Amino acid sequence: MLEEYLTVNIFAFLLVFTRLGAAFMVVPGIGENFVSPRVRLSIALAVSFLVTQFVADRLPPEPATPMELTILLVTEVLIGLVIGGVLRLLMSSLHVAGTIIAQQSGLAAAMFFDPGQGTQGAITSTFLTLMGITMIFVTDMHFLFLQGTFASYDLFPAGMIPPLGDISMLVSDYVQTSFKLGFQIGAPFLVFGLTFYIGVGLINRLMPQVQIFFVAMPLQIVLSFAILALTIGAGMMWFIGYYEAALMRFLGE
Repeated sequence: MLEEYLTVNIFAFLLVFTRLGAAFMVVPGIGENFVSPRVRLSIALAVSFLVTQFVADRLPPEPATPMELTILLVTEVLIGLVIGGVLRLLMSSLHVAGTIIAQQSGLAAAMFFDPGQGTQGAITSTFLTLMGITMIFVTDMHFLFLQGTFASYDLFPAGMIPPLGDISMLVSDYVQTSFKLGFQIGAPFLVFGLTFYIGVGLINRLMPQVQIFFVAMPLQIVLSFAILALTIGAGMMWFIGYYEAALMRFLGE
């Protein structure tokens, strides 16, 4: 009896850990490249232990064949990647916004390692990404994500193949939303860049003997920082609102 009890509970724990572990590997804040894999693994194990107690009655019985077990595990990994990947897509909106800001402010040549994307990016992209991660923890959105891991068993029941068509539509919708959000955050700099370069071009036509673009570069950078100081608060609140809406979608609210 004890052996049967341990077998069933270990299977339930590993099944929950498969979904949650995949989600924690890519979710913003915890799944960053600069976070130690041991830390991510420890958090995933702890949360899985807590969630298992509440979803054990919703889990399917242990499969009889290795093929059925493989299909079940792959399905749970897919669901976990969808949960964490959707939130990761929203983080990419800050990368898009930072790239637009860098191009319009003359800082596109200043490249820096972006921990959110795991590659080289504009320094403004790195700044916005780190600020976005900070906002997630400051506003306790990581607790909302932990709640969403439990609520995901209502949205995606364990043991059932998720609707791939709906998942593809969900991912494509968030790709579109991420690009739109990044474009909206960087919109003031697009207006500024267009106006500034038109003015500089007119001055250059009026005084062709002056190297106006070299003279205007410091002014462009200073004005860009001034606009960033005025708009960054609204932009980050806009981002965190979209992030909260994505989490609420998984919570079914």
